[in-house]
Amino acid sequence: MDARTEPSTGHALATRWLGVGLAAVISVVTLGLAVTGRLTLYISPETVWFAAAAAAVTLVLAIWSCTLPLGSEGDHDHTAAESGSDAVAVRRRMLQTAGVVTGGVIASGVVLAALLLPPASLSAELAVSRAGESPTLFAGADDVSLGVADTTTFGVGEWSTAFATSTRPENYDGAPVTLTGFVTPAEGGDVNLTRMVISHCVIDAQPASVQVDGAGLDESYDTGQWIEVAGTVRADSDGTLRVEPTSVTKIDEPKDPYEY
Repeated sequence: MDARTEPSTGHALATRWLGVGLAAVISVVTLGLAVTGRLTLYISPETVWFAAAAAAVTLVLAIWSCTLPLGSEGDHDHTAAESGSDAVAVRRRMLQTAGVVTGGVIASGVVLAALLLPPASLSAELAVSRAGESPTLFAGADDVSLGVADTTTFGVGEWSTAFATSTRPENYDGAPVTLTGFVTPAEGGDVNLTRMVISHCVIDAQPASVQVDGAGLDESYDTGQWIEVAGTVRADSDGTLRVEPTSVTKIDEPKDPYEY
């Protein structure tokens, strides 16, 4: 084979890093987040076991592949190159190198960000920007007779949909609530108690909010401040539901900031 079609050591190292190296690093990061309980900042708890198992298998395979000779990944390309012209082989090698470099830079940047940036929950600013996009999380449940739906299990997500879609708001009047979330703006001196709700991972996260009566607040609260609200759901004459607070306590962001 012509020397021009032989892969360089640098090309072989880049190819291995792009494949085995990045896979190993991502697997280690995933396992570390799973062990520390922070993987739920990115995916729902039900899928943590699957992600951790997949990361463990990938890491084992990545370690095993390091026993292969450097450059063996491209052996099949060498055979193809031998059957074609030198010009075609050189052109193919140049395109492969460009692809490896481009992909390596992008993927390496993603991995470095995962390593250097601390895991963080979705921000209040994102919740505000997505206001009005919330899916129906609990539609239709208020169509059943009063007393069938157990509101004691409701989180911010369920109450948010009940507030927005209820056809029988009087069914909820007087229901006691204790809810945790962060503050987002509302009109007329009230505040919204907001929580991000995810189905599978943070990509599909949507904000859910319930209105808290500002008259029951003993102080002002900055947007993004986490609070725990205890109080009672009230139905106004126009059918609007709101929470009438009896106590509001500032808290730190919980370990698991999402609802599912």
